[in-house]
Amino acid sequence: MSGESASVIPRNQVDLVEFVDWSSVECLNQSGTHSLPNALKQGYREDEGLHLESDADEQLLIYIPFNQVIKLHSIAIKGPEEEGPKTVKLFVNREHMGFSNVNDFPPSDTAIFSEDNLTGKPVVVKYVKFQNVRSLTIFIEENQSGSETTKVQKIILYGTTVETTDMKGLKKIEDH
Repeated sequence: MSGESASVIPRNQVDLVEFVDWSSVECLNQSGTHSLPNALKQGYREDEGLHLESDADEQLLIYIPFNQVIKLHSIAIKGPEEEGPKTVKLFVNREHMGFSNVNDFPPSDTAIFSEDNLTGKPVVVKYVKFQNVRSLTIFIEENQSGSETTKVQKIILYGTTVETTDMKGLKKIEDH
């Protein structure tokens, strides 16, 4: 748990990092030397020296698919006071989004991160809209100070997996 108190994890929720489909994760406008795994992957995100950084401007567009259906409860983003994310829009099950079409779709939720939130304090999402999540797109629209670069030290998604029925395991009941 690397120094974080257990009270940081919301009750009955787990860190969803083990359910991420790493082969399909994408991040648009990331710096070549400060990429998404630094903030999202376990082990990397605990290293204070590593972070995700935007490249051309302050915006980042992060696509995170899951290897099973999850329910998202909250999101924690740790970042520096000046360059940490401020306006963060979340989209459920929206594939192939880019900066050209991100504003064409209404977000499932929008979170405004305060300096307090940037210490890693989770922001609870509109839970009813995050019940059947196969992928999550995170659009970091702006940072705290309006500077050209956004930095993210850690992203943690809290929630639960959805119990699904294995249809192959069901047997047909014969009528007699």
